Amino acid sequence: MRPRASLAVALALCGAVAGCGRAAGSPAGALDVPPPTAAASSLAASPQADKVRPLGRPGAWRITTYYTAVESLHGGKRKAVKGCPRLHCSHGRTPLGSYPEEFLAIIQEEGGGRITSGPQRGRYLNWSHSVGYWLDDTTRDSAGRPLRPWTSAAADRSVLARGQRFAIVDCGRDGNGHRIEAKVCAAFRKARWTVTDLFRPGYGGQNHADVYIGEETGTGFADSPFYTTLSGATLGPS
Repeated sequence: MRPRASLAVALALCGAVAGCGRAAGSPAGALDVPPPTAAASSLAASPQADKVRPLGRPGAWRITTYYTAVESLHGGKRKAVKGCPRLHCSHGRTPLGSYPEEFLAIIQEEGGGRITSGPQRGRYLNWSHSVGYWLDDTTRDSAGRPLRPWTSAAADRSVLARGQRFAIVDCGRDGNGHRIEAKVCAAFRKARWTVTDLFRPGYGGQNHADVYIGEETGTGFADSPFYTTLSGATLGPS
């Protein structure tokens, strides 16, 4: 898995309904959600893009991505976990089942995962510092709404307000200083993101947005070009 700070840690103090917005997963039934391919109708595809006032400082944004783990794609020794069997509970002690260690490690990095075996099959095992583990029938932002692949985002509150829509105008470079692959950048530019969560001051970082790209679609997803960091990106209104 590529090095990156866990947003589950960054948002742990927000006291959210279901784990502070870095909850995990895609809405129930939204499997293998592909990047957007329809032609963009606003800023990112517009020849007037350079004339639109950017959000925040041009070339100063860091865009990280997060996804939902899928149990069947991960191995390791099974480990029993305890937590909350429902929402509106924190740090519960109810047995929630046993899961592969690799799956649990990714849940603590990405926020949660879809269960594919046992009595909880089809549900989600989510996690955050402020809640611990809990079971859910979907994945949610901090207001309790399902996360939407290639739409939901968390962002720096000093620049973007909750509910504000934005587009990625320029992808910048990856963590190694290379230009983002053309097809990958095109997918990010075509998406229209909505801020459903805000970083607490001092945790998310200025000019930082974290965007949700749905469930992992196969083994090695952490090496996918879409699971990346865009450094020096530019955002614009959508």
